[in-house]
Amino acid sequence: MKVMKLLAASLVLVFSIPAFAQDDAVKALFQRDVADVTNQEILVLEVTYPPGNKSSSHRHNAHTIVYVLEGSVTMAVEGGEIKTLGPGEVFYESPADVHSVSANASETEPAKILVFFLKGKGAATTESAG
Repeated sequence: MKVMKLLAASLVLVFSIPAFAQDDAVKALFQRDVADVTNQEILVLEVTYPPGNKSSSHRHNAHTIVYVLEGSVTMAVEGGEIKTLGPGEVFYESPADVHSVSANASETEPAKILVFFLKGKGAATTESAG
């Protein structure tokens, strides 16, 4: 039954989005299968990191996608590779990950990111990992 509801919702979405023009440049940035979306919501935040700013270790308890708009950021999950990302690059965290590194890579320029969360309805977006 869930599969049928998801399929129906997907078809409505596909047929309600205008088609891309032949000359439009479309670049897939990220795709991830989502097993169960019951009682979930999507939240999109714009975050600006002042120069040199960083956050302490934390978790999101959500599927989290970071898209860099401006500047550069350094990101890593516990046990993962530290990555420095620039405009147009994407970083993913699973609900089980601890976000161990989250920082503006520059000491002189701000950085701006979009953060997309798929999380439980009404759940907090961030909690301390310590």
